[in-house]
Amino acid sequence: MIYKKIFSVLIFFTIFSLQVDATDSIVKISKPNILFIGLDDLRPELNCYGYKQIHSPNIDKIADSGLLFKRAYCQQSVCSPSRISLMTGMRPDSTYCYNLDSHHRDKNIEVVTLPQHFIEHGYHAVNYGKIYHGHMGKFNDTKSWSELWYYPPQNYTLNLRGYLNPKNLEYLATHQKPGTNNFTAAATEGEDVADEDYPDGQTVKTVLENMPRFKEMNNKGKPFFLAVGFEKPHLPFIAPKKYWDMYDRSKIEVPSKAEPENVPEIAMMNWGELRGYVGMPKGKAEMDDETAKELIHAYYACVSYVDALIGKLVQGLKEQGLYENTIIILWGDHGWKLGDYGDWCKLTNFELDTRVPLIINAPGYRDKGAKTSALVELVDMYPTLCDLAGIPLADHLQGDSFKPLLENPDKEWKPAAFSQFPRVNKDDYQGWTHPNYMGYSMRTDEYRYTKWIDFETKETVALELYDHTKNSDEMVNVAGKAEYAKIEKALDAQYEKELKQAHLQGAKRIKL
Repeated sequence: MIYKKIFSVLIFFTIFSLQVDATDSIVKISKPNILFIGLDDLRPELNCYGYKQIHSPNIDKIADSGLLFKRAYCQQSVCSPSRISLMTGMRPDSTYCYNLDSHHRDKNIEVVTLPQHFIEHGYHAVNYGKIYHGHMGKFNDTKSWSELWYYPPQNYTLNLRGYLNPKNLEYLATHQKPGTNNFTAAATEGEDVADEDYPDGQTVKTVLENMPRFKEMNNKGKPFFLAVGFEKPHLPFIAPKKYWDMYDRSKIEVPSKAEPENVPEIAMMNWGELRGYVGMPKGKAEMDDETAKELIHAYYACVSYVDALIGKLVQGLKEQGLYENTIIILWGDHGWKLGDYGDWCKLTNFELDTRVPLIINAPGYRDKGAKTSALVELVDMYPTLCDLAGIPLADHLQGDSFKPLLENPDKEWKPAAFSQFPRVNKDDYQGWTHPNYMGYSMRTDEYRYTKWIDFETKETVALELYDHTKNSDEMVNVAGKAEYAKIEKALDAQYEKELKQAHLQGAKRIKL
């Protein structure tokens, strides 16, 4: 009798143990999952990047057990071209996408994108939120995904930006014209609402609801490529009130409005994107300091909002037992100016616009957090993720896998990173399909060298050279100064060599 009781107890604990394992155990599959987190207009102004005024504890935790890239650069500082470049692994001169209206399949119909390549090697790729520019139709490339979830259900016909404030909703209802693309009201909003009441919170809520399904895929041997794209901190700067309350506006300082010395006119822009919002200065009027402080305050609130949402994503992975076998890569599509140079938004080749946050946290490399000063580019993400997942590289890639930097963050690395930006003969950033000029910008260890060329004749029309050993804010263009003549000559030779190599790698049809 006693043996039967002991046997029953053993059976009970065995069944109990199996039940616990079914919900809390670490799911193991042959290849790692990917959590691919994209943020819009996020400059590297995070606590983990040394900006102690920013509340970003969840992103900081990812960096604390991952690798943070102090010098990562986008290939063009505006949403669509940048995202297309990183998703195809090709530079803008190969995708032919320079504006917000072009699509990579217009010129490269059969190009295999990053998630598409993972699908071809056994992954299930799902898109939530903004990964490609735009919300539906051709911009959210259907070939890239096993599943494509558009933005969370709201009335986006008139409220694309997710406003909740009654005044903003009334403005949209009375000013929106059918068939137009003007979905803007106020530039800031901070209603006292829950995280999921705004679009990014709804995106994460939807992802978390589907997380058990991703676990079930793993249980059946299917790894996932989960892409979660955040709208914020893109304009309008909208976040729940509690994130505004984290900051004291009286302590916010407005940057100097001085333009860089000796800067060519072609290098600057007039921040038309922000001017389109209600209450913002029009024409070429300057921003007053109080409005600037409000905008900076709102931007910070948005950063803390998406940080909290990212924390929920990571916690969701852990609760489903998926974290240990998931690569987390977090990236921004380009930088953003917050009143620097008296300027706002992006659309230039300056460090502020081209430098982006990039953090990777991968199984097997989580023993300690590290930082690297190596020069890397967003075009490098495609080959890196392939390398870490153990799948072959696509043959069209123009970037380099930075997996070796996870093993040795101080390893000698590429000598330069390249960004570019087009200009037309009018202040119209929609008209870049056929640019009049192109600015190619080379960031080396110590300098930024930018050459503006006539896009047809290839003749140089302007030069910029910034010495980062003396002025990391790029406040003085030293191009043409006698004391920099030898440096300028050497950089020009390096520029010609490295830029040509960057374009020839992968897609050899490009001719500069």
